[in-house]
Amino acid sequence: MQDSESSEQAVDITHHPRECFSDSIAYWVVKVLRFFADLFFAKRYGHRAVVLETVAGVPGIVGGMLLHLKSLRRCEDDHGWIKTLLDEAENERMHLMTFIEIVHPTWFERFLIIFTQFCFFTAYFVLYLISPKTAHRIVGYLEEEAIVSYTQYLNEIDDGKIENIQAPDIAIQYWNLRKDARLRELVIVIRADEANHRDVNHTFADQLSST
Repeated sequence: MQDSESSEQAVDITHHPRECFSDSIAYWVVKVLRFFADLFFAKRYGHRAVVLETVAGVPGIVGGMLLHLKSLRRCEDDHGWIKTLLDEAENERMHLMTFIEIVHPTWFERFLIIFTQFCFFTAYFVLYLISPKTAHRIVGYLEEEAIVSYTQYLNEIDDGKIENIQAPDIAIQYWNLRKDARLRELVIVIRADEANHRDVNHTFADQLSST
């Protein structure tokens, strides 16, 4: 069983410094997205998670697909990148499946999910073709913001402003949590996932910078 307290202690709120112009582009793209997310969702963290996790599940599948095709074309090894990115996409999808059990999106939020996913998929696909490094840096910065949001979510639970409800069965099974696990433990393990995605994508971006 996963130790939620150790996961909580392991997550640091960090920021990767901008080292070039493309890093600055990635940073400000994410900041604009964060601004609109804060404007629309405010402190409705569950609803924010439902919409944003549909976006978070896009980069891994796009990057994995394009690297898969590249590996086939060039007959070259991918050094484990494809599986890592596809695993990331699946993990983000499980975040969504979990929060769907906690909050029920309104009809407008469901429309927003479809519209946002279409726009982000198209933009990210094109960006990954042009500059995979910038694409991974954007994901790294997105995950930094996700960690901040989940930390705020956790604080709201600890302050009693959000009810610490029972975690859904789908989450208990996926993260191997205790059968009586609560929302707080769930947020902790999801935040740990986001920290891992943050580090992986910044590492990928750094590796592409050096090639």
